Amino acid sequence: MDVRDAVATRYSCRAFLPTPVPQTIVRDILECAARAPSGGNLQPWLVHVVAGERLEALKAILRPRFAAELPRGEGAEYDVYPPDLKEPYYSRRARVGNQLYASIGIPREDRPGRYRQFSRNYLFYDAPVGIFVFMDRSMGPPQWSDVGGFIQNIMLLARAHGLHTCPQEAWTNWHKTLTPFLKLSPEHILFCGIALGFADEDAPINRWRSEREGVEAFARFEGFAAPEPRS
Repeated sequence: MDVRDAVATRYSCRAFLPTPVPQTIVRDILECAARAPSGGNLQPWLVHVVAGERLEALKAILRPRFAAELPRGEGAEYDVYPPDLKEPYYSRRARVGNQLYASIGIPREDRPGRYRQFSRNYLFYDAPVGIFVFMDRSMGPPQWSDVGGFIQNIMLLARAHGLHTCPQEAWTNWHKTLTPFLKLSPEHILFCGIALGFADEDAPINRWRSEREGVEAFARFEGFAAPEPRS
């Protein structure tokens, strides 16, 4: 798949088929994704991949806690969004949230329905593979940026295998459970989860796309020759 096609067809998939994904494919994706640039070649990412019985064991721990602890879970280790989100960012976030819930017929006033949908984050939307991306707590903002590039590589490389993904910063809300479950040192902080699998293309929640601003809204061009007039 051409990289432009991978970028154009990637979306945050929120309904997956149960079709298994072989470990060899996941390993290939991660090996290629690790070519992402990082300052000083620190390669600051640490990855845990869970599938099969191991993934089901994690879901079994979390499911009974949803009703009492959502939406905050155990409390996030970092702010996914700035506390006082200003414009135009607030409106963009609100718009995409409304589009998501409208696609599955959940009105804004149906808070229990929204919480039920939100809880599906922690089931990886039924994807057969869950990927957790951690980093050392000693790292700073430049390394968080590097990890973002690594994650983008994972998502685009998944498209080359006909797979889809959903990056999920919401997993920070269960960091106290995940660290011992994965037998990780407290020296590492969870950045996000990534659901990986084959998309259920018929699911309504997968049949809409979030909007993107045009280039004019975020970029300036200086020093280029004026474009030639069209004949």
